[in-house]
Amino acid sequence: MPSFRWSALNGGGDVVRGVMEADDRQGAIDRLQRQGQIVLRAELDGRRRSLWGLLHLEPGARRGLDKAALGNVTGELAIMLNAGQDLDRALRFVVDTTAKPRHRSILTGIRDKVRGGSSLAAALAAEPRSFPRLYVGLIRAGEASGALAATLGRLATLLERERGLSASVRSALIYPALLVVAATASVVLLLEFVLPQFKPIFEQAGAELPAPTRVLLALGDAIGALGPWLLIGLLIAGLVARRMLRRPDVRLAADGLLLRVPVVGRLMRETLAARFTRTLAMLLQNGVALIPALSIVKDALDNSAAIAAVEAGMLSARRGAGLARSLGAGGLFPPRMIQLLSLGEETAQLPEMALKAADIHEAQVRLMVERLIALMIPTITIVMGLLIGGIIVSLVTAMLSLNDLVV
Repeated sequence: MPSFRWSALNGGGDVVRGVMEADDRQGAIDRLQRQGQIVLRAELDGRRRSLWGLLHLEPGARRGLDKAALGNVTGELAIMLNAGQDLDRALRFVVDTTAKPRHRSILTGIRDKVRGGSSLAAALAAEPRSFPRLYVGLIRAGEASGALAATLGRLATLLERERGLSASVRSALIYPALLVVAATASVVLLLEFVLPQFKPIFEQAGAELPAPTRVLLALGDAIGALGPWLLIGLLIAGLVARRMLRRPDVRLAADGLLLRVPVVGRLMRETLAARFTRTLAMLLQNGVALIPALSIVKDALDNSAAIAAVEAGMLSARRGAGLARSLGAGGLFPPRMIQLLSLGEETAQLPEMALKAADIHEAQVRLMVERLIALMIPTITIVMGLLIGGIIVSLVTAMLSLNDLVV
């Protein structure tokens, strides 16, 4: 019988985790729900996965709604509920308008649970690969306050802003990445295929080649001989690094170091600040208390060092020492965010100040990306031109030396 690693919210609102044996994933979820727990995650335990479990894996079973589909579903539910429709009809509309069979199956299961008497939050929590803990927490708060439609509208806005910010960063980096690939391919092509065509001519002439040409020929030979081994070594190093990063201590050190890299680190800190403050503001506006909100919002961060800083802030807030001071002591988040959160705590306007901080940091991220791309593109172009031009000049110089020898 396969083992399933699970996490859930108990009656006191705390996150509990464990491993249980069950016939399948749904059986594990049903057992936990009968115990009065709200399931956040239930998946096959990778460390104890048996041959039986491997044989019964279904293609695509571990995949859920992607970010685009999640945003569309949230927006459509908000529109239907704001139009005065009940939840069942809103869910039916979303199911009927979903094109992908896999997405339709997930949403149909959620609608069936709701029609069976389950709350929407509990039904969503049963699909943790589609609906993250943050999403479920906001929906639960919206149901408790009777403002589910408004909560879904805010969630749709949050998802759209996050997707727009990520898309703008990715699209801005596409052109520099293509330039780097083109430059690398051009240099390798010249060294590996073009220069070796002239090597027999130089050897037959018996002339002493210029030093730059000799260096380039030796470099081309090295690439041809060591290139495959270098690629294999990089692949092995990548696999080892990926395995090492699964260790919490190594991941914490690596994430902390990454946040302190001069340019990239600052961009990442601004991005984390924007995500943290906007998510925190959303939770607080929906009636979630500060400590549970911090417990949920840290799961929206994908950096272990930032998560550790938020956990330290939670301990500080529990003792009554305030959140902003503890976050500022870590030195990971931008000072502007710390100052705005501190002002929000002093004036009892923490959600409003968090939203202002989110707007400022999102604008700062876009500005930094624009400036970075404006510097990267000409720099890459100049370096690429110098490399290719240097190779061509070395080749022409060698050919001219052959002409001098003939004369």
